Amino acid sequence: MTAAAEPAAPYAGAPGQPDRGPDQDVPRIITAPATAGDRVFRGVLRLAGLSVFAIMGLIAFFLVLRGADALRIVGWSFLTERKWQTAAHNFGIAAVLPDGLLIAVIALTIAVPVALSSAIFISEYAPVRLRALLITLVDLMAAIPSIVYGLWGLFFLQPRILGLVRWMANHLGDALPFLKVRTGDVGPSYTSSTFIAGVVVSLMIIPIVTSLSREVFSQAPQGEREGAYALGSTRWGMVRTVVLPFGRGGVIGAVMLGFGRAMGETIAVALIISPSFQTITHVLENGANSIPALIALRFGESDALSLSALMAAGLVLFALTLLVNVAAGFVINRSRSGSATAD
Repeated sequence: MTAAAEPAAPYAGAPGQPDRGPDQDVPRIITAPATAGDRVFRGVLRLAGLSVFAIMGLIAFFLVLRGADALRIVGWSFLTERKWQTAAHNFGIAAVLPDGLLIAVIALTIAVPVALSSAIFISEYAPVRLRALLITLVDLMAAIPSIVYGLWGLFFLQPRILGLVRWMANHLGDALPFLKVRTGDVGPSYTSSTFIAGVVVSLMIIPIVTSLSREVFSQAPQGEREGAYALGSTRWGMVRTVVLPFGRGGVIGAVMLGFGRAMGETIAVALIISPSFQTITHVLENGANSIPALIALRFGESDALSLSALMAAGLVLFALTLLVNVAAGFVINRSRSGSATAD
């Protein structure tokens, strides 16, 4: 006869853990006491994070304080008035704010395709030696001062791009009214326009978007890359199904950073444009403006009220940039790079 099997011993959970039965795993809670170095490190990180909010708050407070006199005089009409006559208490940014947005949109329209194509080529197609050289060149382009871009655009690019601008106005103006030039087919009608300013600004944000996008693309999981190749994918198929979806959030962040850079560009735009206080509806015509260029061009000759008005304009630009970044953060959080991928 065989001995009867002894009943299984009851399952005992880890100390301090409830008894969940023999068929259920109970995770072990591992705790480690924080050392003095850990506490210092965490404190420094918290202080650095909070300092960002403090600096932003101080900037906003300064702009509100210095722009309060102008806003108190004109009120909400500051956002709807198209003139800038501070002596007559008749001023606003309704003419310059949309044009600044147009310059940024034109810059993004040109820069984003070029930057993403460059980032994909550098991270996925370029040979190793050429890749290192291209990364260095892109970083050097991002380090060029804006005044250099402005001078280059004014003296080199503008005389050579007038032929393209004239062709666009003559051949595309009928189909796309915003490309039509209403002041006649003469040279000065095509210079110092919103379009030329946008082209110059696009060259300034291409390195930023390229560098950030390339860095995100290079972090795509190697396992998923190899899996795509194992399933018979071409290199472009791998890029389209693995790299681009993985880098979606990072690309959005890079584009929004470039947009903020384009909206805040000052010196290059001020050198290119012919200042105008009219709502721009034809981007190829002479005459343009933006809030940063307005502040730069009028700061030196401003009295107390004019200076307050310029500060109020800076406050609007600050708020708009903040809203753009908040919206970008919301989009990035909903499509975070690599959130649904495996390592």
